[in-house]
Amino acid sequence: MMRHDAMLFGSETRKAASTSTTLRSLWHYFKNWKLMLLLVVGLSIFSAWSQVKTADLVGQAVDCYVTPYIQQGVSSDSPAMSNMAGASESNCWYTDNTANLSRSETLTGLRNLILLLVGLFVLSAFASGAQFYAMRYAGMKVLAEMRIDIFRQIHRLSLGYYSKNEAGDVMSRLTNDTDTLQQAFAFVLVQVMRGIFQLAWLIYAMFTRNWTFALLSIIPVPFMVVATIWFSRQARKAYRVARREIGDVNADLQENIAGVREAQAFTREDENIARFRTVNAANRDANVRAVAFTSALSPALEALGYVSIVIVAAVGGIFMLRGQDLGTTAISLGLIITFISYTQQFNQPIQMISTLWTNLQNAIAGAERIFDFMGEKSTVQEKPGAIAMPPIEGHVELRDVTMSYNADEPVLQGVSLEAQPGQTIAIVGPTGAGKTTIINLLPRFYDVEGGAVVIDGHDVRDVTLDSLRSQIGLVLQDTFLFSDTVMNNIRYGRTDATDEDVIEAAKLAHADGFIASLPDGYNTILGERGSGLSQGQRQLIAIARAALGNPRLLILDEATSSVDTRTERLIQKALDELLKGRTSFVIAHRLSTIRNADQVYVLADGKIVEHGKHAELLDAKGFYYDLYMSQFRRDVPEPTVSGNGHLTPSTQPAS
Repeated sequence: MMRHDAMLFGSETRKAASTSTTLRSLWHYFKNWKLMLLLVVGLSIFSAWSQVKTADLVGQAVDCYVTPYIQQGVSSDSPAMSNMAGASESNCWYTDNTANLSRSETLTGLRNLILLLVGLFVLSAFASGAQFYAMRYAGMKVLAEMRIDIFRQIHRLSLGYYSKNEAGDVMSRLTNDTDTLQQAFAFVLVQVMRGIFQLAWLIYAMFTRNWTFALLSIIPVPFMVVATIWFSRQARKAYRVARREIGDVNADLQENIAGVREAQAFTREDENIARFRTVNAANRDANVRAVAFTSALSPALEALGYVSIVIVAAVGGIFMLRGQDLGTTAISLGLIITFISYTQQFNQPIQMISTLWTNLQNAIAGAERIFDFMGEKSTVQEKPGAIAMPPIEGHVELRDVTMSYNADEPVLQGVSLEAQPGQTIAIVGPTGAGKTTIINLLPRFYDVEGGAVVIDGHDVRDVTLDSLRSQIGLVLQDTFLFSDTVMNNIRYGRTDATDEDVIEAAKLAHADGFIASLPDGYNTILGERGSGLSQGQRQLIAIARAALGNPRLLILDEATSSVDTRTERLIQKALDELLKGRTSFVIAHRLSTIRNADQVYVLADGKIVEHGKHAELLDAKGFYYDLYMSQFRRDVPEPTVSGNGHLTPSTQPAS
């Protein structure tokens, strides 16, 4: 079911982390790349300085070489020429005498200045390329580490998290959200950093040359800042929604791929397509809204930038033509050209930073989702100083256990049971009675809310998870096989097992026969979730996997529910050998498979209503008796029970 109601999931209802908190979390990953970041900063400073310096050198070319040449043919009585001459004398750094240069000296000086400009452009281009490479290199390393941490968190979280959150949304955080950071690291951050340093150099250069002119140039800046803040806030809100919506798209896609057989079987293709169209449209609308804010900001800032240029050109031109000084500096054509270039360069990084900042909101929104997931705490935590579980002997107790998945909906209510070492304990009851919950408590997939689960005198909450779970074998009704070879699937829980060990375990589970018939035998690569095998064959491989681990405590949850009667008999025979000397808990709907259990515990509505041996419970003709008989009434006449509690041969069902 798709997640459209945020109230369903705690992680979506929490207040989004602040930008500063998110950036601090990102900085944690960059700590190992400080030198690389310093290199990026240094290259950014040089690149910004070279951009500003080229504008100044263009003004130098006009005032130091072009203007003196023009003055030779124009009357110096002109106020503008007089002002330009004064400016030339005061602003030329590369020659001492500009008024008496010969034509060849002027051309030589102009050539040298052009060569200097070309050199700066080349160095600036090299610095830009180097900083992009350095930032991208560090960014890829950081993202690789971050993905590993996300993957580690996926394995750390308890099963309770995945019962409330969709796998597709978790996958989206690992893929889509990290992709937004990749784009930011590869391009956006470098551009923003360079833009900030360029602004700093420009402000210094402008106020150094003429502080009055500089103030005129930055008149529209406050309006730019206000526009950027407003648009950025709106874009960030929109991008947060967009990130959640793409998570929904991934969740719906993952669910439909996994359930494609059911969709085709029930002819639900059209309905599923319609639902995906709705989810996809929500994602589209959220992104369109975010892009709308991003797109609107750029032309607004561009218009304000033109206002700055008009102010500089108009005011500077008027003062130059009148021969008046502006502030403490004479106004020359070169100075006006320099300040127009300054203004253009000043507006460009502001526009670039503002536009890219809205793109950064997308990356920050993605980072928020990543760190929100990373901040999730598993409901099953190891205690400080937890000890390693000693080798399990098999004495298991549930002491007055209470458990619920949702508030006010208890699943287990005061359940107590005991298994002695080597005993087989059967747990039966109608659907929803709490059978699976009990076996989930033994390896501590969930923690009890009241009471305790004790193994060999150790509360499972006092031992480390690895030492506990490594000694428990688990065979579930819903068998999961990986896209790997049959050999590696059986070896999954014991990677140091030899091929001979694997084959022996397969023989014990009576899986060796059909494995040998596969195209490559034990080296046959299985499809996703073991596609290509029957459900019964997948179950046999799962049993072989459990047998290979040589567990001290064995849990079988409907282990024979998906096999035919003949295969069931083979498995039951193998299990009889496997269970020897081990404490085992067996959940079975086929009650005929648990006749040899040492104790049968009957659950109803989260409580144990009966317990005893199979024959004793039949003799009692209570809840268990009704369950047992209800399985055969539709197919055979009402069975009768002999004095020793067993069904008579004439009516006893095959098992």
